[in-house]
Amino acid sequence: MHKINNNVSILYEDNHIIVVNKPAGILSQKDKTNDDSIIEILKNYIKTKYNKPGNVFLGSVHRLDRPTSGVMVFARTSKALTRLTVSMKAKEFNKKYYAIIEGVMKKKSGKLQHFLVKDNKLNVVTAFKNKINGGKKAELEFYLLGVIDNLSLVDIRLITGRSHQIRAQFSNEFYPVVGDFKYGSNLKIQDRSICLHSYSLSFVHPVKKELMNFISPPDYNKCFWKKWAKYLRH
Repeated sequence: MHKINNNVSILYEDNHIIVVNKPAGILSQKDKTNDDSIIEILKNYIKTKYNKPGNVFLGSVHRLDRPTSGVMVFARTSKALTRLTVSMKAKEFNKKYYAIIEGVMKKKSGKLQHFLVKDNKLNVVTAFKNKINGGKKAELEFYLLGVIDNLSLVDIRLITGRSHQIRAQFSNEFYPVVGDFKYGSNLKIQDRSICLHSYSLSFVHPVKKELMNFISPPDYNKCFWKKWAKYLRH
């Protein structure tokens, strides 16, 4: 693992894929703010490292919200992008997150199931307990790892991968992610990040057909992570 500009950590790279740990605050893809995204940062890195002329191809397989940090994979060829996208849609990716949430969870483990509706204009997702027209089913499993000062640390495994899924589902259960004012958090993080980190990503390599598993801890200098270190599972 080595860091490039903007504190992006490269976890793995070959001719087909590149796996990174995205810091909180960096976009996964360009948006209306026109700020540089992780894609532009990685394209510049590849262009410089391999002295590539012209445009560099880099395909986006999945996203992390801007205030969320964690492991992401990108495709360096169109063939890899197609295969990874098919694998993602077939739910063959395994994604795990850490979240620090407000309140003390009553259950030590369980499953959350909701139906999500997104307001694209406001970029906000609403979670409903019951099936609703236009709602997309969202499921996740959670495990309570520890409690400190009326906050809970949970280990989350996504079963579905919906926009803002973790943030909306836990907010609906009255446990908003710390720092996530959009979904009801009362605690503000100075750099506007939220305490949500994708720490584990597993998938089958698009060419080598080998199972790849990447684990990366959160940045202990941010979002109270250091005080939770004894509970983290790596």
